[in-house]
Amino acid sequence: MKTNIKDSKAPTTTVTIDKNKVDAPTNNIYEAISIIAKRSSQINSDMKKELLEKLEEFATYNESLEEIFENKEQIEVSKFYERLPKPHALALEEWLEDKIYYRHTKENEEA
Repeated sequence: MKTNIKDSKAPTTTVTIDKNKVDAPTNNIYEAISIIAKRSSQINSDMKKELLEKLEEFATYNESLEEIFENKEQIEVSKFYERLPKPHALALEEWLEDKIYYRHTKENEEA
């Protein structure tokens, strides 16, 4: 599932969420948090990959100090990603909007 992080309305600061809304889909707060945490890890991985790809465009392989300090575009890309909502906020937003698919995998209960 691809998240459009630029259009997200996830908070960029700490907010209080009603526990009952979080655990409503599973009726188990620990299960809900586990699902949200796994999705958060996926989002984090996607964001990191995207950021590294964009920064690679600006990569210079010279050790000149002038080139390091003059790369304003690279700094702007980095600042943009710093201002985005954090992966856990994005995952929680998806969870509350019922956008995360999850399923129970039960082990074979036969002895």
